[in-house]
Order: sequence, then structure tokens, then C-alpha cells
Amino acid sequence: MTYDARVRVTTARRGTAWRALRSPGIALDLGSARTRIWTRGGPGAHTVLDVPTVSFGPAGDAGVLRPVARGAVVDPEGAARLLTRLLAPRVPRYARPVIVCATPVPGGPEHRAALAAALAGLRPRTVLAIDAVRALALAAGADLSRPLLVVDLGAQLTEVALLHGGVVTAARRIERGTADLGTADLGAGDDGGLTAGRLAARVGEAVADLLRDEPGHRAAEALGRGPLLGGGGALRAELVYRLARQLDTSVHPVPRPHTAAVRGAGEALLSARRHPALAAPVTPVHPT
Repeated sequence: MTYDARVRVTTARRGTAWRALRSPGIALDLGSARTRIWTRGGPGAHTVLDVPTVSFGPAGDAGVLRPVARGAVVDPEGAARLLTRLLAPRVPRYARPVIVCATPVPGGPEHRAALAAALAGLRPRTVLAIDAVRALALAAGADLSRPLLVVDLGAQLTEVALLHGGVVTAARRIERGTADLGTADLGAGDDGGLTAGRLAARVGEAVADLLRDEPGHRAAEALGRGPLLGGGGALRAELVYRLARQLDTSVHPVPRPHTAAVRGAGEALLSARRHPALAAPVTPVHPT
């Protein structure tokens, strides 16, 4: 290799390192009860930050705020203060990060706009979204070439989804009336409280709906494989047991289920530049 060639290679490597510094990668799971953040460290290394989803009022305004409810950002300014407090020390001053967010399947334009507003203070170069249930499957290293059921047992939101070819083809939220249900609701209510058995029964009803509505035998094949379980609820032994009994099949909690969604989002982040179809764009966020 000639001297000039060595200079060009060295310069290219420096350029790549500079771009990486200017666009660090962040994966985010902004949950109702907990916020998980995945950031990349050295080669092959990463860090997961797991903290309560709470914010504080502006200067002079005391009090604890909860900017996310039932999987939706209800206070974008409070969420922005939370994320800035957590991420500002981890993002170089002039960097414009690439952010991948794990989001609920039914998250519509209003949810995505609120999420984009919460992230605006970080001046991201790109914001991408990946369904949390899909992120769970990525974290588990599941075979996505076959139909797969995923149950995300969150604190304030429970989702059941059918994936085929790695794409969510159908999904259901577990509700009581018009309110979403999650593990934080266990023991709450005027009818004796939501029990693990009752929540498992609601999940069973959602799976039955998928079996009725999905064409062909995809849902039945996925149920036969046994659903993947993610979210903090997958750490509750009684709930896992009740689900297995209700569905009459084996169930498979993913490793470290409470952080699986953000780790799966991290996997998508690492692959997003090579495989853009892994994630769909959220409302673009531009620096002011």
C-alpha cells in the first residue's frame, strides 16, 4: 500500500468515527411505569438504563409528574425533561443521535407526534419506530420466518400480536371497558380486583379473536409454537402459569423480559442502516 493510499484509508476511518460520534445510536422504550434506554459503548458493548418514568415540573414548580399513561405520551414537555435529564450526559454536545423507539402497535399519529415532541430537545438526526412486540421477538432471537404469537405484559398496557414474516399482521389490546389493562391493575377494581387468572383469561379471549379473524392457519400454528412473553409481567410466576393453563400450551418468557423491548430496539438500531425495512419512520424531528 502506498503512502497516499494509507492516508486515504486513515482519513476514511477518521471520517467514519466522526460520523459515529455525530450520530450516536440510542434505543428507547418509554413505558408507563419504567423508561429503558439502550446506548452503545465500545465494540460489541452496550448499556441499558432502567428508571421510573417520572418527571418534575419546570424550575420553581415542585411535584412528581408521570408523562406517560397506558403506553401513550400524555405530557410531551414532562417526557422531554425526563429524557433530557437522562440522555444529555450520554450524548456529545453537538451530536445528533439516531433514535429507535419501541412503541405500542396501535400507536397512531397523535401518539407519534407527542413522542416526536418529547424527543425534539435531543436534536435527533433520525427517529425510527419499531413495534414493541416485534422488538421482543428480536431480543429473543426468535425464528421470524414462521408465524409467532407475542404477548407484551406491561404495567399499564397488555398487547397480544401475531407476527408473520417478521411483520405484525394482527394485534389486540387487553381492555376492561374502554380502559387498557396491565399488571399495575392487578388487585384493583370494585369487583374483587383484577387477578392473574382474570388477566390471563382476557389474554385467552384476545388469542381466540385472532384465531377466528386470521385467514388460514397462521394463528393456530403460532399458538402451537407457544407464545413469547415479554414485559415486566413475564417475571410474575403466577401470571406465566395462568397463561400457560389458559392457552393450553407452553409459553416462553424471553430472557430478561422487562428490558427485552429496548434490547430488541437496540438490535434494530444496529441493523437499521443496513436494513431500513426493519423500522418504520416516525414523524421526523428537525433541529430548531
